[in-house]
This record gives sequence, C-alpha cells and structure tokens, in this order.
Amino acid sequence: MRENFFSRLKVLWFAGAALPQHVFDEMKELAFGTCGEEIAFLTGFGATETAPATLGRVWPSANVANMGLPPAGVEVKLVPFQNAFEMRVKGLHVTPGYWRQPELTAQAFDEEGYYRLGDAFAFEDSGRPEIGLLFAGRIAEDFKLSTGTWVHVGALRAGFIAHFAPLVRDVVIAGEGRNEVGALIFLAGKASKEELLAKLKTLDGTGSSNRIARAMVLEEPPSLDAGEATDKGSINQKAVLARRAAAVDELYSDSRRVLLA
Repeated sequence: MRENFFSRLKVLWFAGAALPQHVFDEMKELAFGTCGEEIAFLTGFGATETAPATLGRVWPSANVANMGLPPAGVEVKLVPFQNAFEMRVKGLHVTPGYWRQPELTAQAFDEEGYYRLGDAFAFEDSGRPEIGLLFAGRIAEDFKLSTGTWVHVGALRAGFIAHFAPLVRDVVIAGEGRNEVGALIFLAGKASKEELLAKLKTLDGTGSSNRIARAMVLEEPPSLDAGEATDKGSINQKAVLARRAAAVDELYSDSRRVLLA
C-alpha cells in the first residue's frame, strides 16, 4: 500500500487542523523508507477572515508547529504576549469586516487596522527569523491558576498528546481559577486506561503551570452537535469545559486526584 501511495507523490500537505508531531514524524519516516528520499511535508496557516492564507511553509522542517512565513503582500504585526507573540495581520486578503455587525468588526481590528487572529506564535530560532514561526496556541485558551500563574494551553496540549501517542486522541486542559492543572482525556481507538496510567507516571513537568496533577478519561467522545469539535476534528476547549462542568468538578475532588510526582 505504501509503495502505491508514494509512487507518484511529490509533496505532502496538512492544514485546517493541528497535526500531532508523532504522526508528522511517522509519515516522513514512512515516505523515506519507501522512496529512499524525503518527501516534503508542508503546511500553511490562516483564518476564514484572511481568505484564508496568512503564513506558508514551503520548505522542510522537523517541527510540525512551524507554519512558515507570510507571503508577499501580507503584513504581520507581532505583539509581545507572555512568552510568545500575538499575531495580527493586514493585507488585501483580510475581510473588511463582519456583515451588519459593526461592533464585532471594531473588536476584530486594532487601532492600526490589523486583524486580530487570536493566535500566539514564537520564532523557532529568534536569531534566524527566516526559519519560520511556530504556532503556540489560541490566546483565548490560556488561563491563570489561583496563584496567578499563566497556563499556556497550546504547548501543554501538544506535549501531552506527543507523550501519550498513540493512546490519546486529544486532551482538554483544565484548572482556571484552581491551584493545579488537570487533564480531561479522550482516548484513541482501543487504548486502555492501564496503558494510559503507565505513561502518566512517566510524564514530566516542572512548575505548577506545566505539571498535570489530575487526570480523567472521558468516556463520551467530543460532540460535534454541541460544538465540542469541528468538522475538521479540532477540539473546542472552552466548549468541552462548559458542557462538562460536572466532570471538571469531579476531576478536582480528592477522590479523582492523580499525583505524578
């Protein structure tokens, strides 16, 4: 099957939803093992409001989060945000606004007319910006613990999924206003809770904002109808937390605590 699949393939591409690092690596290894050479696995980034291109990576990278650089005609503003940058964009590809919703339009643009994407980025190498920008998650998903410490959900989710590959389909990070970070886990396929528990004990994390102290497996998969997942498979973190508030409360009861120390 792989020989047939790669027989005429010149390039791989993903977009529209995040791709786990382990899937990215395994596809490249499979291509090399079949063809004896690397098949470029490229990507891009944008939003519906940017028609949709804003970034593109048209060169190989070892980091699946590298979204590349803006194409000609696209202006990008990087506003410092915690340990990364909030990205804002301007160009002919950006919508002039939302139909008959002036208040929403005003909120979507800053004082210089840049569209607020609501996403955070960081340089893969700050000394070589031409290498590309790394997607660091949705700004709206980040939250503070009761101690005032910020939790960067995008990076934490990506690391969690990579550590538990291929057992975990996705994870929702909880803990806003609480003193510890928790995880609501959606298992992949026929993965068992015993396998998950074994890997939980090897999960590293330093500091309260990077350490998963509680974990719970959700039996019900994310609901498309309830807005917990998109048709592309992306998880809506806030929708899951709101719909499953009772599960979050149970997660933070003493009987559900999973200590990883």
